[in-house]
Amino acid sequence: MNDIIYLDNSATSFPKPEEVYSFMNSFYRKRGVSPGRTGFDAAIETEEMVSGTRRMLMELFNGDGDPNRLTFSYNASDSLNMIIQGLARKGDHVISTMLEHNSVLRPLHHLEMDGTIEVTYVPFDSRTGYVNPDDIKKAIKKNTRMVVMNHCSNVIGTVQPVGEVGKICKEAGVLFVVDGSQSAGAVEVDMQRMGIDAFCFTGHKCLMGPTGIGGSYVMKGVEVRHTRFGGTGVRSAQKTHLDEYPYRLECGTLNLLGVAGLHAGVKWILNEGIANLHNSEMDLWERLVNGVKDIENVTTYCALGRENKNPVLSLNVKGFESGDVGTMLDVDYNIACRTGLQCAPKVHEVIGTDKIHGTVRLSIGAFTTQEHVDKAIQAIKEIASLR
Repeated sequence: MNDIIYLDNSATSFPKPEEVYSFMNSFYRKRGVSPGRTGFDAAIETEEMVSGTRRMLMELFNGDGDPNRLTFSYNASDSLNMIIQGLARKGDHVISTMLEHNSVLRPLHHLEMDGTIEVTYVPFDSRTGYVNPDDIKKAIKKNTRMVVMNHCSNVIGTVQPVGEVGKICKEAGVLFVVDGSQSAGAVEVDMQRMGIDAFCFTGHKCLMGPTGIGGSYVMKGVEVRHTRFGGTGVRSAQKTHLDEYPYRLECGTLNLLGVAGLHAGVKWILNEGIANLHNSEMDLWERLVNGVKDIENVTTYCALGRENKNPVLSLNVKGFESGDVGTMLDVDYNIACRTGLQCAPKVHEVIGTDKIHGTVRLSIGAFTTQEHVDKAIQAIKEIASLR
């Protein structure tokens, strides 16, 4: 992997900062025991790390002051399932968007398929890539329970106006659930200012943690119904699962190694400065866009400027399947990227790439260099010239 040009950071950031690898290794060797289950020193110190990570993430997302409402899960998909299924009630109407990842689309579809809810999917502008908040406002009905939308598209990189949507939801008395898979650690997340009731995140992307760790923050007054039950390490004689957070959304032993990696990853991005990291990555994104946009036979999607954007570029080369371009980039140029529908089929319906099997997605990360970008531009130029 030392020589690879890795442009698949929207899937998983790679490599991780050295501090993440080091802390995971040292902590797990010395303190790899169950937190909160007993009173010996190692368990207490482990619980302190876990509690500290809850607080750090609560502050990063500007939750409303209770770190125990920051709960851990496998990833954003896991948390979105718990939140969506835990909030939905029989007869509810739910609003979502055409920008969503299957982490949102599939839970909603299953609930609609079994007759629990009705779903409206609001479109986005196929040229710019943004949802109009007024379209969400117009879609609200008397039985609308919640709006569920992503903060940032994993296909086209557009950062959505969640603050405006949150204000609309508050005025209408509708819950607002945000998929922060692509935004947590990349751009500002302010739950209080943005009117977000539940924010779901994953650790293995911009938060620089390992795979298998994620979570959610649920604001006070928003109570998510239990959807899973099990051990909590406290009040074991109680027959029902505990109602208070974090136990309400956690059961069994935590992924301690994942929490440790997430702890170190968040510390790293805070030390580097989220805005600094984002600006550097967007500089490279602009270089990439400017380098490929005028290449004959190359089409880019929603790449009109860097404002309210993450460093993600979707493109196609005329005459080639996206998967074939990805294979050539990998085999001939040692460039790793993502091709196809990127688990977000409705995005491709809107931008017109669903019938041509999606796009080639290049996503820049903290360790991408100018040399990596220039080699990617040259590779795309050479592939396009074959047609």
